[in-house]
Amino acid sequence: MEKPQLKPIAPEELRSLAMATMKEAKFPTLASVDGDQARVRPVSPVRTDEFTVYIANLKMYHKTQEIAANPKVELCYMAENHNQVRITGVAHVLDDRPLLEAIWESNPLLRKYLGSIDNPALIIYRVKPMQVRYMEEWALEYYEVPVD
Repeated sequence: MEKPQLKPIAPEELRSLAMATMKEAKFPTLASVDGDQARVRPVSPVRTDEFTVYIANLKMYHKTQEIAANPKVELCYMAENHNQVRITGVAHVLDDRPLLEAIWESNPLLRKYLGSIDNPALIIYRVKPMQVRYMEEWALEYYEVPVD
């Protein structure tokens, strides 16, 4: 199999290509740090605003401790055609009540399993992007996607 050729992509197209890849992939993996060990797991975003990703979590999960100790994380989306989007950012606990309510109302699974938006086990992280990179297939080179 030949290495895919890196084809030129106009900078104004990168944003829409990256967002289309995220939409197709749906479920990214989240990388965090546990002391000196990297940890990765699939997550299911409860909201995405362009490259800002919101992830529901339970306080009992180990990633809660990992993110509290080091909020620097990375999300990786990979579509079926192997296009990738990597979002490097910082995870913050969401405390914006109107936004929490909007996420809660739009997510029947949260409501079913947690019962109340005030369930003390619930945490929603907002991963604010510091860097977004896009790669087509296995071209082995990333394009920098402008982050506002």
